[in-house]
Amino acid sequence: MASDFHRGYLLSFFAYNSLMEIAGYRRETDLSKMGPTLVIASSLILAIRTAKWPRIACDTASQPEWDAEVEQSVKMAHRILSHLLAKSPFLFPQKDVPWYQPGEDESPP
Repeated sequence: MASDFHRGYLLSFFAYNSLMEIAGYRRETDLSKMGPTLVIASSLILAIRTAKWPRIACDTASQPEWDAEVEQSVKMAHRILSHLLAKSPFLFPQKDVPWYQPGEDESPP
């Protein structure tokens, strides 16, 4: 039983190696580049929402209204980007992700 576990673990560990044949590529949104986009969008939303606030000189960075506004801006930017990714993924950077040809000893479940 233990040897079956180790055999399965090793097979899954080496499932995708350089010997496997690439059957093609599919286009996916490059999510690694979405972090800066989310920061920029959140900052713009925050700037627009707080543009008419009175200017306050404070000694502490702890203001509950400000913290709530920052959190709300991030939530709004996240929702907008999620919607755009779902409906129009071509608007964002894309990358080619390979998919591999199944081996002779592999069969779909």
